[in-house]
Amino acid sequence: MDEPGRESVQNEAMDYEAIQEKRSDELTALLDHRSMRTLKQRMEEMNEFDVAEFLSGIEDNRMPMVFRLLSKETAADVFANFDVPDQERIINSMTDSELAGIIEELYVDDAVDLMEELPANVVKRVMRTATPQTRALINQYLHYPEDSAGSIMTSEFVDLKKYMSVKESFARIRRIGEDKETIYICFVISAHRKLEGIVTVKDLLLADDDAIVEDLMDRNVIFATTTEDQESVSEKFSDYDLMALPVVDTEGRLVGIVTVDDIIDVMEQETTEDFELMAAMTPSDKPYSRSTILEIWKNRIPWLMFLMLSATFTSMILTHFEDMLAVQAALIAFIPTLMGTGGNSGAQASTAVIRSLSLGDTEPKDAFSVMWKEFRVAFLCGLTLCAVNFVKMLVLDGMIMHNDGITVSVALTVSLAILFIVIFAKVVGSMLPIGAEKIGVDPAVMANPLISTVTDTVSLLIYIYMAKLILHI
Repeated sequence: MDEPGRESVQNEAMDYEAIQEKRSDELTALLDHRSMRTLKQRMEEMNEFDVAEFLSGIEDNRMPMVFRLLSKETAADVFANFDVPDQERIINSMTDSELAGIIEELYVDDAVDLMEELPANVVKRVMRTATPQTRALINQYLHYPEDSAGSIMTSEFVDLKKYMSVKESFARIRRIGEDKETIYICFVISAHRKLEGIVTVKDLLLADDDAIVEDLMDRNVIFATTTEDQESVSEKFSDYDLMALPVVDTEGRLVGIVTVDDIIDVMEQETTEDFELMAAMTPSDKPYSRSTILEIWKNRIPWLMFLMLSATFTSMILTHFEDMLAVQAALIAFIPTLMGTGGNSGAQASTAVIRSLSLGDTEPKDAFSVMWKEFRVAFLCGLTLCAVNFVKMLVLDGMIMHNDGITVSVALTVSLAILFIVIFAKVVGSMLPIGAEKIGVDPAVMANPLISTVTDTVSLLIYIYMAKLILHI
């Protein structure tokens, strides 16, 4: 009789979201009943992200009060998981001494992210309360180029010397590891802080206590420089399956590391930026939910203005050949089909090539092979669409819908135009992103809206000259 109930409990245990929702309800009930000691104990046992999610859901002024229940170490971890508005809310509720305690507990990369996101007046207060050492370190990181490895790295890592034994290495890890962002990968440096190799805790655990780090370390180290673009850094994480990447200065000295959690944020940021560019929007530093109407307007209107004005060429072509098209009025009805097919064909090719470029699968030097491949793909796609459209026009438009203007010659004109338009659109759609990459422009700029504008203009010209050739008008 008890088996169904037990199965229900097991199913519920497998539903993580249900567990989280139930836990949040329990915490809310404890807060409502002012059981602060139990509430604090429960929050200290939870993951910092889940605590941040719970606190963010407290709408009234109780949120800062509940945040103060947390221990200093837990509070710093929870604070790093807040969105910027919640961080600002917490900062405004704190005394300078409380704020200083949080800042000192934050990892440097999280503190730098905080400085870049918060309003200037809040940043000034945060920097004023930080210790001189922390302030100097944050300022140093803020001076690295935006979106560089230096701007996202952290200085909290475990460094060892190659002459250390395994026993000495573990003693050092225990002594300094508590405040480090990761201890699973240790970096071997010289007396002048030159990077010499890496060794993992697994390597140390499996070795004898008397073994020397120099004999265990991997000298073939993948690294980044402080000025290297963060997108290049993320590619290294993906290519080499890294958990942490050392960052060196121009003299090869180890100055920081980039960890996988930061790279996940970078990948999300870069992907969002590509989506925005491909949708003809200026990339924004803020998420959609925090962007004001004016900010969204400023990001969208330049591209919309450009695309609207560039469509003038299409209008000029139609106006110029207006008399010719009037002779064969049936041709006018298929202009949207041709322009849509061209735009879609170009968008397919550009999207595939842009993604390939971003993954490092394709490089500008591969331009000819990409063009040849897309030409063959375009020919097959165009030929298929040409044949289907020819039959569709004669059967559906001509015979079933009784459109007297649809003759074999008209159907042939439209269908052949589709073939050449698809070939042009796919070749251009594949070449424009590669050209952009070659000159140092983000390939995502050469995406759907821009390529559609180009193909619309050329599609009309192909269509009109095809009509001249076949229909002699």
